[in-house]
Amino acid sequence: MDGHPLVNDTLLQMKYARIVSLLAKELDVPEPEALDLFYRSKTYQDLQSGENGLHNMGDLFIVDELLLELGRPLHH
Repeated sequence: MDGHPLVNDTLLQMKYARIVSLLAKELDVPEPEALDLFYRSKTYQDLQSGENGLHNMGDLFIVDELLLELGRPLHH
């Protein structure tokens, strides 16, 4: 996120951790599996780029994006 000085890398890493934890709960999978799914996703790439502002969205919104990307039903 070097090109976006307003985005603090530490805060972004904390956001990733929350997203992975929520994703693991939603999919009922271990966190390492959710982490792998997260890091392989287009949603993660979008978060990393910072260009679309996805990092400003709430954690549950991003989890919903991941679930849609994975073709999984939304069921909070």
